Amino acid sequence: MSPGKQTTAGEGAAAMAAGARLKATRLRVRLSRLALWTAIAAGPTALAVTVASTPTTVEAAPAARPTAAHTAAANADPAGYAQLFLSAWLRASADDATTAQSRLAQSMAPDVELPHAGAGAQSSPTSVTAVRSAQRGHGVWSVTVAVQYAGGRLRHYTVPVAVGDSGAAFTVTGAPGVVAGPGRVAVPKSPYGVRVPEGALSSGVGEFFAAYLTGAGEVDRYLAPGVQIPALSPAPYTAVSVEQVSAVEEAAAADQVPADGTAVRVLVRVKAQDAGGQWPLAYELMLKARSGRWEVAALDSRVAQDGGAR
Repeated sequence: MSPGKQTTAGEGAAAMAAGARLKATRLRVRLSRLALWTAIAAGPTALAVTVASTPTTVEAAPAARPTAAHTAAANADPAGYAQLFLSAWLRASADDATTAQSRLAQSMAPDVELPHAGAGAQSSPTSVTAVRSAQRGHGVWSVTVAVQYAGGRLRHYTVPVAVGDSGAAFTVTGAPGVVAGPGRVAVPKSPYGVRVPEGALSSGVGEFFAAYLTGAGEVDRYLAPGVQIPALSPAPYTAVSVEQVSAVEEAAAADQVPADGTAVRVLVRVKAQDAGGQWPLAYELMLKARSGRWEVAALDSRVAQDGGAR
């Protein structure tokens, strides 16, 4: 068969198929109308049954889904970028825009003017740390950065940053502004209200921290079965002493070690010694009783403020 005849036959078959579908659709419509009029003639009850049994096709509207780009931009915290920019900007000078710090600041914020350092300019900052990030809108952030100078003087700046949709591109959009630093939040009452006297528990945690912080002994011998706490290597301190032990549960202050499996949560304040001096440290522990002694079940267990373990 020639190509022309094949095309004609194909078109004819398609037309016949379309006509058949059209006839079937018209037949269904006629039957539905006939059933409806029959139900109306038969009474309200038959009408309700007919309507309820008539198939209905409902197409659900596609749910709006956030694009991956929007999600990436929302999760891209520009705190580090703002911190790096402010560190360079504070060390830059409009009088010499060719220095490394000036060029870095200009590359991160092309439209931001560099400062003019006078003869009595304050010394360069000793540390620059981002302390708070807030998203102001899609792709618009404000970062609060703390700057510490020699002598302990502290100043806070806000830095506006634009974040690209991919979350991988940033630009500082305006000059920094000096603001008040973050306030202090009220601290809830500590759940560690039970004072633990000297005894099996306090001596046991003292031996554990001597091994953990000074390397005097094996840490594993003080751990509950199945617990793993990596040793500090090298040991950072030469001596350690327990200053105070407080607990959540009364069982920690008992004269005798309770039944196996009893768990208590304690806050241990220690004083560690190294070549640089003495350092007050604090650790949260979970201890479990086994075979007449206390064993460490978790280090830094993060007890919730209401007394429940997190």
